[in-house]
Amino acid sequence: MFTNDKRQVERTGRSGTPRAQYLQELVTEFQKTTSEEQKEKIVSHLANFAYDPYNYAFLRQLNILELFLDCITEPNERLIEFGAGGICNSCVDPENAAVITQCGGIPLIIQCLSSPVRNTVNYALGALYYLCNSSTKKEILKPEVVDVIRKYAAAGAVNAETKNK
Repeated sequence: MFTNDKRQVERTGRSGTPRAQYLQELVTEFQKTTSEEQKEKIVSHLANFAYDPYNYAFLRQLNILELFLDCITEPNERLIEFGAGGICNSCVDPENAAVITQCGGIPLIIQCLSSPVRNTVNYALGALYYLCNSSTKKEILKPEVVDVIRKYAAAGAVNAETKNK
């Protein structure tokens, strides 16, 4: 369910942590921890917050979109998966899409198409779908990228929802 200011107040109560502060605490914890498992949990949690339009401004303000992009450059497949999920969840918003594009996200997302993790590939496909517009079309629809997408679709590895995009 999407959040609005009234629902947010109801959920946190008078003594609850405001959303921006809570997200900042997650980012700080991610930056401080050395535990890969803890990083995975935090990025997964942030990716879930990236689904709700209420959080879009916070994602930009706290540089969480950049954190997702950093995660998809890591060797840890789970961080890549959750980072790609956060990008996919947030890039439906044009302002978030602009940040992702301006930070060089398209080539990073294209690299996710070769991931051995099906969720990562599906997230990358979804993100590329939402990021594709008149100014990014040439970068996204390069023949080699389209070829990878076609091979993935032909292999039957794409779920029905993704095939319909």
